[in-house]
Amino acid sequence: MGAHVDPTILPADAAGPAEAFARRLQGAAPREVIAAAAEGFSGRIAAVSSFGTESAVLLHMIAEVAPALPVIFLDTGMLFPETLAYRDELVARLGLTDVRSIAPDPAEKAARDPDDALWSENPDACCAVRKVMPLARALAPFAAWINGRKRYQAATRNSIPMAEADGARVKFNPLADFTRADIEAYMAAHGLPHHPLEKFGFASIGCMPCTSRVKPGEDPRSGRWRGQAKTECGIHMPITPDIVL
Repeated sequence: MGAHVDPTILPADAAGPAEAFARRLQGAAPREVIAAAAEGFSGRIAAVSSFGTESAVLLHMIAEVAPALPVIFLDTGMLFPETLAYRDELVARLGLTDVRSIAPDPAEKAARDPDDALWSENPDACCAVRKVMPLARALAPFAAWINGRKRYQAATRNSIPMAEADGARVKFNPLADFTRADIEAYMAAHGLPHHPLEKFGFASIGCMPCTSRVKPGEDPRSGRWRGQAKTECGIHMPITPDIVL
């Protein structure tokens, strides 16, 4: 699969390895991307999963290719109980051995969101406290990470490559080419369970206050932060002062 990548990679150096991986992995099958990432960054790579409606596919592939790979799960404190139960079900069924549930820093939450109302006043700031900053801390030991974004999910994701620079790290998108039909076919072929809220019209599931059902024909992520210009929680975007201050 190629030589190992220097684990001391600095932010200024991330673009080069990311571009090299993107070129080499263009058109590669998801398992090939996962294997190349796990080998290239051996011991310095993690996956991040929301345990949402499509998460079982990537997690199943990871369980087959690199079952000891750390999987980071952001437990924001505002998730649906069904998501937490689904996480536990998938961990047990797939035999994942290193799932790390990461919560917001108690001091930061107490200072910025003591009443759990920040989501209604400033959803970007809420995501920063509950997702962006906890993930930044959780990824600190790693030089690369794997996520489950796909191009079909939204217009903001329609050009993501198999690998890209993400600040100090290389970020891998093994399922970038997958369509919704591919997801359904894979889950059926491997007998993977669906998120329990999917049957009620939830196509993309995040925190309870900011998640709604999706109507037929809408983007799968249209039920996230409905009625607002916001389309991402922020973990796939740079941290800016207006979010974290």
